[in-house]
Amino acid sequence: MAGVLTLTVNPAIDLSTAVDRVEPIRKLRCAEGRRDPGGGGVNVARVVRRLGGEVRALYPVGGLVGQLLQRLVEAEGVASVTVPVAGETREDVTVLDRGCGDQYRFVMPGPRLAEAEWRALLDALTALGPGPAIVCASGSLPPGAPDDFYARAAAIVRGWGARFVLDTSGAALKAGLEAGVHLIKPNLRELSELTGAPLADEAARLAACRTLIARGRTEVVALSLGADGALLVTAQAAWRAPALPIAALSTVGAGDSFLGAMVWALAAGSPLDEAFRWAVAGGSAALLAAGTGLCHAEDMRRLAGDVVVEAVPALPAA
Repeated sequence: MAGVLTLTVNPAIDLSTAVDRVEPIRKLRCAEGRRDPGGGGVNVARVVRRLGGEVRALYPVGGLVGQLLQRLVEAEGVASVTVPVAGETREDVTVLDRGCGDQYRFVMPGPRLAEAEWRALLDALTALGPGPAIVCASGSLPPGAPDDFYARAAAIVRGWGARFVLDTSGAALKAGLEAGVHLIKPNLRELSELTGAPLADEAARLAACRTLIARGRTEVVALSLGADGALLVTAQAAWRAPALPIAALSTVGAGDSFLGAMVWALAAGSPLDEAFRWAVAGGSAALLAAGTGLCHAEDMRRLAGDVVVEAVPALPAA
């Protein structure tokens, strides 16, 4: 199996807990907290490793929190390539309100990176190639990192002849697409913001994906639609997969689990429609994991047989 490299510019420790009811002012007694390594690319690497894939994770570490992050990542069997930074690695918090079942997510911006620090990440990426068959860059950019950071990373990876997978949003996604990538994984809101259209139905969503592909921005779009399932679109074909009927314990990490399973399958040589099946199974399995635990391999393998992947019979013109 060809290896996978993940790139996380803004990693985190994810702390999750629960309370009987979220209320203002009064002291809230929480359940025992759980700490997981986090950030998009770190989570993708964790999923690839759980499925038995060969993976390395590149990310910055800062302060005591950064040291804990590296220990947690490596405790899951993921090989780390780290770049030291002056600022403290961020911590994010997820709180479950047991009374109503809602989750509250508090996401910090991350440490401000100096130019020398974000350039050191790109230098570290350059030093790791050529080699990985797929490089998956995922997550937000921290303060100080330029909007075109992922575009610069994509250019490095393209020079190796490897595939660059990107999962981010806003200006970072737009700049990355200008450089051209292999695959993106937006949700419906992110794709709508990118295209400036409401994308109210499947025809509009397919057309938006194919327009990005026709303009050379990406070769594949994996569009996650939450309760409506997902779409996978290329220039030649498209597939849809309805969501599986699962009572969710937590929705945190579903997108990262979707992408991690897809990247694992693609690196293993699976065709796109089969990789899409694994992606939907991975995203669905994450719903069964409490807190920020991501999906588990046994759940993914069990659910993969229940995923229905349907070819879209006709595509609208781009």
